[in-house]
Amino acid sequence: MHPPSELVLLLTVALVYSCNAHARTFTRCQLSRELLRYNFPRSLIPNWVCLIEHSSGRTTEKLTNHNNSYTSYGLFQIHNKEWCKKGRKGGHCSMKCEDLLNVDLADDVRCAKRIYDRVGFKAWPVSFSYCKEKSLPDLSRC
Repeated sequence: MHPPSELVLLLTVALVYSCNAHARTFTRCQLSRELLRYNFPRSLIPNWVCLIEHSSGRTTEKLTNHNNSYTSYGLFQIHNKEWCKKGRKGGHCSMKCEDLLNVDLADDVRCAKRIYDRVGFKAWPVSFSYCKEKSLPDLSRC
């Protein structure tokens, strides 16, 4: 006996929505508004947007395995070398790295601000050098 096609469709839609609840890709303007909502300095929003674009593609579920045995997580690409710990709370941000992969940005922001307060944008060397050398994104229409 085959399930009714309506049930299959309903289950498929539910599965798609449940998968999307764990990840989000922001537009530049959405990201800009979100950063302002979390009280990032307005003057640094273009820097943060540029950094996030080049590190995670503005996607909350981005996971990058590096050659030197550490991994970067989430929108801000925060790594488990010193800032978070895989599978348990730890690091300078006292958090599980996996918590950086969901759509709740509060803990990501807290950790990114802690990193910035300690070492500035130098904590993200590749993105920082790219954003420093190139023109920053124009957010004037946001």
